Amino acid sequence: MHDRLPTEARSERAARRVFAALPHRYDRLAELLSFGQNARWRRTMVDHVVATSPTTVCDVATGTAGVAIELAERSGAHVTGVDVSEEMLSIGARRVTAAGLDHRIDLRQASADRLPFPDDHFDALTFTYLLRYVPDPATTLKELARVVRPGGRIASLDFHVPEHLLWRTAWRSYTRLILPVGGALLGGAAWWRVGAFLGRNIDAHYASFPVAAQLDAWRAADIGDLEVTVESLGGGIVIAGTVGEGGR
Repeated sequence: MHDRLPTEARSERAARRVFAALPHRYDRLAELLSFGQNARWRRTMVDHVVATSPTTVCDVATGTAGVAIELAERSGAHVTGVDVSEEMLSIGARRVTAAGLDHRIDLRQASADRLPFPDDHFDALTFTYLLRYVPDPATTLKELARVVRPGGRIASLDFHVPEHLLWRTAWRSYTRLILPVGGALLGGAAWWRVGAFLGRNIDAHYASFPVAAQLDAWRAADIGDLEVTVESLGGGIVIAGTVGEGGR
């Protein structure tokens, strides 16, 4: 089964333990991991949603609310950010207030596979760096699609493993050696643990749930009209689709 990997590599508990010490530096970490490309990748993902002029958007795995803030700033939508981490949400709430968006963004603590919203509740949904940390990505996709109205757009962003041998070799060298060592030099033991964890986690995810299987899972969740954008020589991937178009 491609959609199940009940191991430490795909464990929400493991991820929360590794990232627990980093909420104040989470955004800096995302930029480090993506060679400074995270903000550009995120814009690509958000483009898919704001183009549909939604009035309500759910941002799942919102972390410190960076995507939620960008969604609110680039559209007229009311945004609900969801994350399992109370620490991340606390920082996110301060960022939302600093941006003057308290009236446009709500933050709630909840799990992606048990969203506390009724069916067809949102016009659109985004999620970032999520499916690697849930025990059953295919089931989680169905839960995400459940809360979006038919015709609504869903878009995602995650790291990717480059397909080209040269870039894949460089990527593995970076994630296995440079990232842990650089993290330790920049942030101590906590960053070392994150650096040592992430390369294995990303590799394990794509070994068990390659992109073709992911797209099958999106369609099985009745999300179709899929668009896939591989970013930065294969370092990141944006997937977007429309709810109610699972056969396309």
